[in-house]
Amino acid sequence: MKIFCSRANPTTGSVEWLEEDEHYDYHQEIARSSYADMLHDKDRVFKPMADAAVKIVEKNGFSDKILVINKHSTEVTVGPEGDMPCRANILVTELFDTELIGEGALPSYEHAHRHLVEENCEAVPHRATIYAQLVESRRMWSWNKLFPIHLQTSLGEQVIVPPVDLENCPGAPSVCDIQLNQVSPADFTVLSDVLPMFSIDFSKQVSSSAACHSRQFEPLTSGRAQVVLSWWDIEMDPEGKIRCTTAPFWAHSDPEEMQWRDHWMQCVYFLPQEEPVVQGSALCLVAHHDDYCVWYSLQRTSPEKNERVHQMRPVCDCQAHLLWNRPRFGEINDQDRTDRYIQALSTVLKPDSVCLCVSDGSLLSVLAHHLGVEQVFTVESSAASHKLLRKIFKANHLEDKINIIEKRPELLTSEDLKSRKVSLLLGEPFFTTSLLPWHSLYFWYVRTAVDQHLGPGAVVMPQAASLHAVVVEFRDLWRIRSPCGDCEGFDVHIMDDMIKRALDFRESREAEPHPLWEYPCRSLSEPRQILAFDFRQLVPPRPLCAEGTMELRRPGRSHAAVLWMEYHLTPECTLSTGLLEPADPEVVPARRAPVCVQTLRAGAAWGGLPAPVLRVCLTSSLGQMMTPWDIWPLRSFSLLRAAWAGGWPGRRLRCQGALTVFLLFILQGGCCWNPHCKQAVYFFSPVLDPRAPLGGPQMVSYVVEFHPGTGDITMEFRLADTPDSPLLGNKVA
Repeated sequence: MKIFCSRANPTTGSVEWLEEDEHYDYHQEIARSSYADMLHDKDRVFKPMADAAVKIVEKNGFSDKILVINKHSTEVTVGPEGDMPCRANILVTELFDTELIGEGALPSYEHAHRHLVEENCEAVPHRATIYAQLVESRRMWSWNKLFPIHLQTSLGEQVIVPPVDLENCPGAPSVCDIQLNQVSPADFTVLSDVLPMFSIDFSKQVSSSAACHSRQFEPLTSGRAQVVLSWWDIEMDPEGKIRCTTAPFWAHSDPEEMQWRDHWMQCVYFLPQEEPVVQGSALCLVAHHDDYCVWYSLQRTSPEKNERVHQMRPVCDCQAHLLWNRPRFGEINDQDRTDRYIQALSTVLKPDSVCLCVSDGSLLSVLAHHLGVEQVFTVESSAASHKLLRKIFKANHLEDKINIIEKRPELLTSEDLKSRKVSLLLGEPFFTTSLLPWHSLYFWYVRTAVDQHLGPGAVVMPQAASLHAVVVEFRDLWRIRSPCGDCEGFDVHIMDDMIKRALDFRESREAEPHPLWEYPCRSLSEPRQILAFDFRQLVPPRPLCAEGTMELRRPGRSHAAVLWMEYHLTPECTLSTGLLEPADPEVVPARRAPVCVQTLRAGAAWGGLPAPVLRVCLTSSLGQMMTPWDIWPLRSFSLLRAAWAGGWPGRRLRCQGALTVFLLFILQGGCCWNPHCKQAVYFFSPVLDPRAPLGGPQMVSYVVEFHPGTGDITMEFRLADTPDSPLLGNKVA
C-alpha cells in the first residue's frame, strides 16, 4: 500500500503531496525523532517505542517480568480478559514535553487514575512544578510584535507603522520553546524572582480541566513586562530527593552538572500586551492552563480562589502570527537588515523604475515606494498574506500607491502589470514553504517565469546567490545522532540499529534544518562556497555541479557539514542566512579587545545566582557575538584569577578542567550564526563517539549537484583519510 507525504517543491514554491513506499513515514518518524538525545539524558525516564521495547526487554533478560502492551494507555483494558489482570499500584510514565502538559499528560493521567491504577498508588515521577520569571526583552518581544520600521530617504525619515489590530493582537497560541541558555543575559532584564506557579501530584487524581494559579510578587526593578520565561522540574520520589529539572543556568541548583537536552528546553511566553511595572509595587502573575496548553497574564490584584477563569487562551486575530513565525517577526524587525536592503536599493533605483516584488508577506514593496519608485507591484499568492499586506498598506496610507496582485507569479499577465515592463525584480527572497536554505531558490524559477515581463536592462535583486558549507564540531547537538549503546545498565543497541536503518532509508537521509544560534559549534574547516546561482540569467537546463575538498584546519571531531545560502543583493552588498563571520584563530587574538571576562556574585543579578560564575563574551569586529552567550559557574574565584592571570585567552590559560575546554572551544573556531534563519545540518554517519580521541581525518571531499528540473540538491561527503568508508551523504531536498 502506498502513502502520500508532503514535500516542499523549490520549483513551484509550494508544498506538494508525493506517493511514497508504505514504510516511508515509519522510517521518517524514527530518523527525525532524536530518540538518541533522550537516551543520552541521564536524568530522564525513557520509554522506547513498542516494537523495539519487546526486543530490548528480551535481550536484557526481563521477558518474564515485563509485558509490553502496544496500545495507547487510554485503550488498555483491566480485568480477567483484559490487557492487565488487575489495577496497578505503581504508575511509571514519561508524558512530558517542553511545556510539561503539551503532549496530553493531564488527560492521560486523569484516565489512568480512573481506570488503570489503584487509589493512593505511587507515581514515578511523583510531582512536577512549573516555574516562571517575568522579564523585559526587546529581542524576544520582537518575535511577537511588529515594530515601527525607520528608513532614511531623500525626503527625510519615513516610518512604517504596524496596523492597530496587529499591535493589539495577543499573538500565536503556541509556546515558543528555545535553548534559553543561549540567549544573552544582555538581551533581557529580569523583573521578578523565579516564581513557583503550580505543582501537580501525579500520585493523586489529576484533572485536565482549565484552571489558573496566581503568584503575588514585587518587581525587582521598574520596566516593561513583556515576556514570561518558564520551565519545570519533576521529583521522582515522594521525598523529592531525586529531581530532574529543565531550569536555565541561573535558576539551576548545580549549574556545573546541568544536563543538556534538546527534547526538553525552556518556554518563552508573550504577555498579550506589554505593561509598565514599578519596582516594589505588588503585582500578580497568573498561569492559566487547559488540558494541553499554558499561558500567562499579569494582574494588579490576585484572583479569588473560587473565581471562574474568564481569560481565554490567546489566539491570533490579526493574520500576521499565522503568516509569520517567531523568527520571521525577528527578521522583519531587524533594523540592521532593513538598512542593508535600503542601501542596496538606493544604488539601483531610478525615479521612473517599475518594481515587481516577489516574496511572501514582505515589506520590500514599501521600502521601494518610500525610496521613490514610480510604480510598485507586489505578488502575494496566498489570501492570508494578501489580506495582511492590505492592512499594513492602509495603516501607512499606501493602499492606492502599491498594487497587490493575488496570484502565482508564473501566472502574471501584462494586464496585471498595467501593460508596464518591469525594470526592477525584487525579492528578499523569503517563502513560507521553504524548509531548507536552498528552497528559496524558488525566486530563480520566478525570475525565469516572469522574464517576458522584464524590460531591457532590467535589474534583478538579489542578482545572485551562493551555497556555502563548513565542517563543524558541535558542543552538544551531536547527541541527537550519536549511538547510545547502554542506558542505565540496559543494552539498547537494538534501538541504535533501528535508528541507523531508518537513517539509511532513502528519504530519511536528509539535511536537517536547525537554528544554530541555539547550538554552539566551532568550525573545523574554513567556509567554502560550493555552488553559485546567477539570477541575472534564466534557470539553466543542465545541472550545476561542484566537487572539491575542505581541509580540516583545527583538531576536533567532525560531526557535520553545515550549509547555508548567501544572497548577493548587489556586488557590494551580501546577506548571509548562515555564518555571519568566520572565526579564525590566527585573526581573533590580533583584535585583542573582544573578550570580556566578568564575575557575578550570588544574588547580584537575575534574582539570585547559586554560585559565582565566569561570563565569557566574545564579540566580532562587527560588534556581533561570535558564539551565543554561555555562563560557566565557578566554585571559587581562584579559578577565575587563574584564568585571568593567563592574560589574553590566546595564550595558554593557567586553569584546568571544563573551563579550559569551554574557552578553547569558543576561541578556536567559534561560529556566529544568523539568528533569524535555520541552517541545514548534514550529520556525518555515524556521528563519532565522544570518547574517541581527537584527530582523525584531515580532509573532507564533497560532490554537490543542483538539479534544475526538480530543484533538488544532491550531495556526497567522504572523509579523505578513510577512502574505503561509505559515502556520508545522499539526496537532500
